[in-house]
Amino acid sequence: MDPFKQMSDWRKNMDHFFGDNFWNEFENIIKPTIPQINIYQHDHELICVASIPGLTDLNKIDIYVDHATLELKGDIDIGYAGGTVVKEEILQGVFERTITLPYPVRRDKVNATYNNGLVIIHLHRLISDETGRNKVNIRLTDQT
Repeated sequence: MDPFKQMSDWRKNMDHFFGDNFWNEFENIIKPTIPQINIYQHDHELICVASIPGLTDLNKIDIYVDHATLELKGDIDIGYAGGTVVKEEILQGVFERTITLPYPVRRDKVNATYNNGLVIIHLHRLISDETGRNKVNIRLTDQT
């Protein structure tokens, strides 16, 4: 008896009974969002720290800033496959995350670095109302 097959069947029955979008409300409870993010606010600066383990090619993550929105897109792949998973707490896979920032930020003054599995994004408060999506480049810092 496969418990995951039973869970899948149970979910299909619930979808049929409550509607196809029933589980969307519980998505973050059932499967936490990735990447995990901390945001720290200073007077005129935000520091966003995103946990993205195993990133070896910085071109595999896209960071966009638009007014008061930060978008992260990419793929978390810790590079280990094979065998039967006994316990899995490090979430992997393709992600697309949009974060609403507490205030608008400058598109021309964004800095992102990657070190020890963390993407650190420095954002500065915007004084005007200018909008427009801006791709952010990431640079690798010393791994010491």
